[in-house]
Amino acid sequence: MPTAPTAKSIFHLAAPVRDKEETRTFYRDLLGCTQGREADTWIDFDFFGHQVSFHVKDMGDIVEPTNAVDGKQVPVRHFGAILDWNTWTEMSERLKSAGTEFVIEPYIRFKGEIGEQATMFFMDPSGNALEFKSFKDMSQVFAS
Repeated sequence: MPTAPTAKSIFHLAAPVRDKEETRTFYRDLLGCTQGREADTWIDFDFFGHQVSFHVKDMGDIVEPTNAVDGKQVPVRHFGAILDWNTWTEMSERLKSAGTEFVIEPYIRFKGEIGEQATMFFMDPSGNALEFKSFKDMSQVFAS
């Protein structure tokens, strides 16, 4: 599923999580990410060709801000991946079948406009917001 880009283009992201085992199950088993290295308090994944590290940390009850985009409240702090159209569709169906609670249900945003895209938002078990999107026309990813 995830593919390895060139070393020049790989990004690294670190985020806090409550529990390493629930994080492993979510990212490996539900999202299909390959697990990398781990220690007692952290775990790495190949997140669609990029490295994400999750560090176990008590985060308390943090209320994250949102912004209105296309009439929906989008979590300001989020990460994700831009997938090809078929992979995005397959993932959205797999997540629906798994009973995922979406922050924003899968839909087409900016329909008929520059940057038209499929998008969906949901939280990982620790409350980290994820957005997965797709563009039928990949040249629109950075369109202004």
